[in-house]
Amino acid sequence: MSALKCHCGSELPFAECCEPFLTGAAIPKTAEVLMRSRYSAYASLNIPYLKTTLWPKNQQTFDTAAVSEWARTSHWTGLKILETEKGQETDRDGTVLFEARYLSAGTLNTHRELSRFRKKSGRWFYVEALDLPSN
Repeated sequence: MSALKCHCGSELPFAECCEPFLTGAAIPKTAEVLMRSRYSAYASLNIPYLKTTLWPKNQQTFDTAAVSEWARTSHWTGLKILETEKGQETDRDGTVLFEARYLSAGTLNTHRELSRFRKKSGRWFYVEALDLPSN
């Protein structure tokens, strides 16, 4: 029996990819890895992880019920990282442009977002969605 592949699309087993982040056994070292682990948190309904990886100031207004409902009523079908800027181990901030695909109410949707990440005390946090670049 093969190991369950990670939700984030890395092709690695979940246990060797995002699961250690979701359980607190490891901390993402880059903004992209945090982005991938947050997608896996949506897919696996790990809402507490989404809150704890949110920029501390923004955790107070985190709508647990709404996020739980969206995650629960969606079937997450894939993540595609389109671009990263900075966000490496030695950076303090970075952005990740991604597309998350999910099925909801019988419709396949694509959520496209440019996310801003910031590091505080050695940990990466999701800060906010930025305006998407125009084509």
